[in-house]
This record gives sequence, C-alpha cells and structure tokens, in this order.
Amino acid sequence: MDDLSELLVDVVNHGASIGFLSPLKKEKSEAYWGKAIKPNNILLIAKYGEKVIGTVQLDCSVKENGNHRAEICKLMVHSQFRKNGVGRQLMKMAEETAREKQISLIVLDTREGDPSNQLYISLEYIEVGRIPDYAKSAGGELHTTVIYYKNL
Repeated sequence: MDDLSELLVDVVNHGASIGFLSPLKKEKSEAYWGKAIKPNNILLIAKYGEKVIGTVQLDCSVKENGNHRAEICKLMVHSQFRKNGVGRQLMKMAEETAREKQISLIVLDTREGDPSNQLYISLEYIEVGRIPDYAKSAGGELHTTVIYYKNL
C-alpha cells in the first residue's frame, strides 16, 4: 500500500488531474487506496524491480444493462518514468483484461491539453465531446475534460 500511496502523491504533486488537488498528503492518498479497490474495480500495476511505477484501474460496470462496458480510471505513471511507454503498456493491459472479461466498450475522460490525450488518440480512442469547467486545479482554475470511448 505504501508504494501505491507514494505513486498517487507523486503524480498529483507533478500536475496530474485525477481527482485530487496538489499538494496531496500521504495520509489522504492512503485513505483513498484503503477504499478504492472493489470487486468490480480491477487494478493493474507496472513495476520497475520492486518499485510501483504506474497503475491503471478498469472500473467494470455493475449495472445489468452495462455489463459490457468499463471505465478507465486513474492512469498514473511516476514522474521519473514518464515518456517510456509505461502508460501505453498499462492501457494495453487494461484492454486485454477487458476482452478477457467480455467487455466490449471502454470509456474514459482526461483534462484537455494533458499529454494523455495524445496517448488515447494513438490507441484509437474516439473523442465524444468536451465538458467545460469540469475539474478544478490547485490554483482554482477550471479546466475542460475530454471524453473518449473505444469499442474492443
């Protein structure tokens, strides 16, 4: 749990928009991880040696009419390991896991302008639309979110 908490603190404090504001304290990160993982939420982890350097969550719908879909949540790569394909590999693992679970539709959202937009586009996710003023930054600015989907 310590590695996951440290990862979350690192990515938020280096500007990631994943539901938390910087500066994120370790106690808040630990509280998040203590309740984040549920039976319908699959956590995939990337390691370098014994160090957790990235994660992504595949949140499978529990709705009867939605058991074919899942949402990508909190793709995180440690600031020291970005631009090395870790995020891409985690996304491919999430898609493979989804196929194994007979999930045929993945949705996700990300802050407009973040590097993750290029990753999702390169992985053939299709932009559905944008919601202005969706997420607040630590400085109080409101940012647009971009919504994507992919049929597997």
